[in-house]
Amino acid sequence: MLLLVILYVGYTGSRLLADDNLSDAAGRAKGLLHVEAVLDADWEHRINAAFVDHDWLGLFGSYWYAAGHYVVTLAVLIWLYARHRHVYFRARTALVTATLVALIFYLAMPTAPPRLVGGFTDVLNLHADVGWWGAEASAPKGMGSTTNQLAAFPSMHAGWALWVGLAIAAATRSWLARVLGFAYAATTAVVVVGTANHWVVDVVVGGAVVALAWLASAAVSRAVATAMARIRDLRVQVTVPYAVPVPGFRLTISHK
Repeated sequence: MLLLVILYVGYTGSRLLADDNLSDAAGRAKGLLHVEAVLDADWEHRINAAFVDHDWLGLFGSYWYAAGHYVVTLAVLIWLYARHRHVYFRARTALVTATLVALIFYLAMPTAPPRLVGGFTDVLNLHADVGWWGAEASAPKGMGSTTNQLAAFPSMHAGWALWVGLAIAAATRSWLARVLGFAYAATTAVVVVGTANHWVVDVVVGGAVVALAWLASAAVSRAVATAMARIRDLRVQVTVPYAVPVPGFRLTISHK
């Protein structure tokens, strides 16, 4: 828990160090949109329009975006620690690694979300009168200055949600739990685009960062487990002669 607190403080603090030049960040965002257009994956306008045209969907997406990212991730992490320690180490390592990689992107190439580029509706701002968030993404009202609004690429909302699905799948064989885990990830992916907080490519790259971190942490976990198994099986023999030599006698200590 201390490690995660330090990570969160560092995450929040680092975001404040990022470049806040909206013009440059919007230019990068338009570059991403161009790539999506070439790939026929520029679905942001259609999805955002659905969240704007249907109030219930917009309200649902606002609460989901503002709360799920923190509540669900922390709940799964505590569940792993309490009930599935064999998965916890790998999952925690993957979460920390992916978040640190995302921070590098946020500092190196600040990218504006759709809601700051123009032509999109900020759904959370649209429903701010019924929630605790203000006009600055999911930050509580009056705390908008503590968040970096140009941290769109990659999407850690989508990345952390995929982490939830992977962690649940690794910890349990229950098909229902697994379906719910990945359904949560899929819903989050749609919500972050529909609320105009992320581009489609943000979601894809956020998921890729988490997937690679998960694979890397799995390799580390296997390496650590192998090393510990070898240490447990190691037999050490130490020969200690008596102070008064006794012909033909040696004391041998065998420790496993």
